[in-house]
Amino acid sequence: MSARPRLALPWRVLVVSVGAVLVWLLLGAFLDRDYDRPTHVARAILTTVLVVPLVVAARRLLDRRPWTGLGLPSLRTGWRRLLLGMACWLIPAAVGFALCLGLGWVEIRLRTSAADALGVAALLVVLVFLYEALPEELVFRGYLQRNLATRLPAWQAVLGQSVLFTLFGFLVGAATSLDRLLLFFVFALLLGGFRVATGDIWAGIGFHVAFQTVAQLFGDVGAVFDVTGSDVLGLVAMGAIPFAFGWTAVQRLHHNRLSWQAREPEPLG
Repeated sequence: MSARPRLALPWRVLVVSVGAVLVWLLLGAFLDRDYDRPTHVARAILTTVLVVPLVVAARRLLDRRPWTGLGLPSLRTGWRRLLLGMACWLIPAAVGFALCLGLGWVEIRLRTSAADALGVAALLVVLVFLYEALPEELVFRGYLQRNLATRLPAWQAVLGQSVLFTLFGFLVGAATSLDRLLLFFVFALLLGGFRVATGDIWAGIGFHVAFQTVAQLFGDVGAVFDVTGSDVLGLVAMGAIPFAFGWTAVQRLHHNRLSWQAREPEPLG
């Protein structure tokens, strides 16, 4: 890669942040109608199709640095961390579901057949990966956190991308209430910590896929369950328990690598 002077860091962060917001707003404008599965499929595919080239172009033209710095090695290398991230959410969430059901805080009734529910779940895994997990992790924990970490200690880079992710959620209309803004911010802190602890974004992608898939499956998007006490289910079983225990597991497994004061120098070649 060329060692010519690059666009200053604040401008690179601004360009990619604005680009991400515009992608989601553009797709929302052209595919803005009542929810249906074909629209969800179209949004998911187009989001990845637009966001991945955006980050590739930014890395080559703005950063002038190799792709490897973004923390997305091949799936052949990253599949274990992908599964780790999924397990870090799914296992404690299962405990949370059992707790909520066992204490009578929540009631869940299946609207359709078990086969239909499994089919919807399988489709949602793919759609969440393409619409939320891959593009959002690549932009925020991949590109933005990586760039911030070249100048700032790891904890400040995590905090910075969390603020940007929360602002993104607000601007695209996904986080317009106080509780949603808080969720975006805490979620981004957690996934940023995963990036620091593991060295790449695969664990964060896995955690993101698991969380969003189950949240959508038991919500209006999946439309296969009737849930009484959905607020408690979301707060306890989908949020507090898996977020706390998921981070504890990643922290303990990667404690030798975790350094909140470290910076990440940029390779030139």
